Amino acid sequence: MTTTSIDNSVALDEFLHSAKTFLDEAAPRHAAVNAAGRDTTPERVALFPDLSPAEEAEELRAARAWRQERFDAGFGWPAGPTEFGGAGLSSGYERAYLKLERNYQIASQRIYDIGLGMVAPTLLAFGTDIAKKRYLESLYRGNIVACQLFSEPGAGSDLSSIATRAVRDGDEWLVNGQKIWSSGAHLSSLGLLVCRTGDPNARHHNLTAFALPMDAEGVDVRPIRQMTGGSSFNEVFLNDVRISDELRLGEVDKGWDVVIATLMNERAAVGGPAAGGSGILSTERLAALLNRFGRLDDDAIRDELMRLHTSLAVSKMTRLRSEAKLRSGQRPGPEMSIGKLALTNNLAAVSRLVSLALGPRLIADSGEAGTYMWSELILGQPGLRIGGGTDEVQRNILAERVLGLPR
Repeated sequence: MTTTSIDNSVALDEFLHSAKTFLDEAAPRHAAVNAAGRDTTPERVALFPDLSPAEEAEELRAARAWRQERFDAGFGWPAGPTEFGGAGLSSGYERAYLKLERNYQIASQRIYDIGLGMVAPTLLAFGTDIAKKRYLESLYRGNIVACQLFSEPGAGSDLSSIATRAVRDGDEWLVNGQKIWSSGAHLSSLGLLVCRTGDPNARHHNLTAFALPMDAEGVDVRPIRQMTGGSSFNEVFLNDVRISDELRLGEVDKGWDVVIATLMNERAAVGGPAAGGSGILSTERLAALLNRFGRLDDDAIRDELMRLHTSLAVSKMTRLRSEAKLRSGQRPGPEMSIGKLALTNNLAAVSRLVSLALGPRLIADSGEAGTYMWSELILGQPGLRIGGGTDEVQRNILAERVLGLPR
């Protein structure tokens, strides 16, 4: 399957030259799905878009086509170990490629955000060789989608209180329970599952993590309808589901280490876009929108725009510090929580700015371009204060680990 064409000893400038050659040739063939995004007023702006089954299938098809072509050209996982499908290069090559790719219009890759931003790094760190060989290349090539199965109806942010139970039965585990708010579970072939395996009173020492095949018998995925009209989130019911011990991640009852690593990866993935520069958080795009409707002369509107611009600049500095820490080999720390909070605050600022600028145009679909298209963002933005760890949890982390306040 893998047709990696990059020599592992290649210099960075040669690597980027090869990457640019590939992107110049391949990207135009994958840009049609994003054609509207070239304009300063895209047809739709949403965090959790309301897609029909046909639209969702087309988005997945386009995203998968790009990932597969990119992977087969050698740029799908530059920093990954060669034995699991990667190119075996340093993380600097991967960051350089992704920075270059942002200059090109390609199909949206949001469907893979959780699988590649959270599940794959955890699987690489804690999985058995069998699990890694079974799933990692498929994840990075885009053959499969993955989801996260952490939160429960009675245990959202407090994952140490989860009730889903896994009981050892020879070389298998028997799992019963329920998960909720699982983004993309209805599209996923793999789930990162955390269960209680030990004494309920032994908080943080009674959890075990697994790589769950989502097509296993007893797995029931049910979409949750959001107020945007979309169904990005799901409930997942687990009824006598059997999981091979080969798919266990980490040691038995040591799943809290897996949880923490995943959450840090999650906050890095969720908070990464907080600095803006493109898409929803592009101040240039917002300024063009405001100018179009003659609102840039309004002092209150200009003040809101500059507050947002300043916040995005600060977020960028924080992100650069975080990236420097990762490059030095250190684990992600509380700055990941800062990034996540920054993203929710910056998106709230965008919602406020657009609401002030557009007024009734925001909620009345008059057919006027660049107006009603923002309504899905306004409705979906508050949900991000819950996803990726609630804002309250992030503030607690910063209070305790940065400010040194008592628990």
